Amino acid sequence: MTTSQSFPTNFLWGVATAAHQVEGNNVNNDSWFLEQLPGTIFAEPSGDAVDHYHRYREDIALIASLGFTTYRFSLEWARIEPEEGQFSTAELHHYRRVLEACHEHGLTPVVTFHHFTSPRWLLAAGGWEDSATPELFARYCDRVTEHLGDLIGVACTLNEPNLPWLLKEIGIGGGPAESRGEVPVWAAAAEALGIEAARVAPFQFTVSQAGFDVKLAAHRAGRDAIKARYPELMVGWTLANSDIQAAEGGKDNADRIRSEVNERFLEVSRGDDFIGIQTYGRHVFGPDGLVVAAADVNTNQMGEDIYPHGLEATIREAARVAQIPVIVTENGLATEDDTQRLDYLRTAVAGVASCLADGIDVRGYIAWTAFDNFEWIFGYVPKFGLIAVDRATQERTPKPSAHWLGSVAQTNGASLNLETQPA
Repeated sequence: MTTSQSFPTNFLWGVATAAHQVEGNNVNNDSWFLEQLPGTIFAEPSGDAVDHYHRYREDIALIASLGFTTYRFSLEWARIEPEEGQFSTAELHHYRRVLEACHEHGLTPVVTFHHFTSPRWLLAAGGWEDSATPELFARYCDRVTEHLGDLIGVACTLNEPNLPWLLKEIGIGGGPAESRGEVPVWAAAAEALGIEAARVAPFQFTVSQAGFDVKLAAHRAGRDAIKARYPELMVGWTLANSDIQAAEGGKDNADRIRSEVNERFLEVSRGDDFIGIQTYGRHVFGPDGLVVAAADVNTNQMGEDIYPHGLEATIREAARVAQIPVIVTENGLATEDDTQRLDYLRTAVAGVASCLADGIDVRGYIAWTAFDNFEWIFGYVPKFGLIAVDRATQERTPKPSAHWLGSVAQTNGASLNLETQPA
């Protein structure tokens, strides 16, 4: 039996961005620094991005006009604290104006305090393997919450602390600290910063036990700082949880990777108010490593098979292991073909509905991303956006996928006919 699917009252329907990917000219952070270095692993520099720093008012109005009820965005630590201990009141006021614009247009702000980028001074001090980082992050969270906490709807401390471990398993980075000097970009970074290459530890690319310990301590210290000022505010972190599957003979390997990348981060999240799940598909592992998509399979712009069913699997995994409410804080598809994106979103949202029908506490679905933007080491080639951007003119054009998901948001999911969703 089937007709419409009813979602919980106050379910969050939204789109997401991250400061460095959309604002432009974040010249004080470590990503900007790494983008300019000899031997950089970034395909191109971020530059002006989509100039969201100056265009946020019209961007927020556009998001609301499409029917969405939520906007997830991040604060840029390197703008707020460009030098250690020096906080910019002007930048805090800027982000307050962004939050006020959200409220003016009826959008619940889901605010990420740290989305991959850190101040350059933090990288020079040992970054995300240094024992002082959690306290520095907590101080930043306290200062931000003091100025902005009354306008924040949901708070995310750190974005995807587990991503480096997933990247390592699919062949992107992940070397030990003692070998960093052999990688041109880390050697160049060390020389520019005046530190040993082994101490170059950016958030996105560091795989070590120290990195795990520092990130977890920073999350908890930041969470406590936020809650100390606004105890009622929902606080959690967001995880990059792929649906880890096994090919023939690969069960032990897949189980190991799932435990390291997904489950241990979920286990330490149990004391939080929610867990943010960010899933784009699946990764299949055989006994010798990653199994690449077959030649006859439709793939995204990263060469991975298009698999929207992965979201339902990771929501169920998160609910089972973390045992706290789930918010889908990112989900989307890198493609130039918006018809593919529409099909992907329909299936993914149907998976959320299936979880809800089984009694899983899912509080929201936030698509990645609002705009075609800067996608880190891949540059501007991948197109995840529900809204296209002509970077020569900065003109925004909503795609059919934006109108479809916005209409679902306007009816709180009542317009979904699950019988028509792909199996």
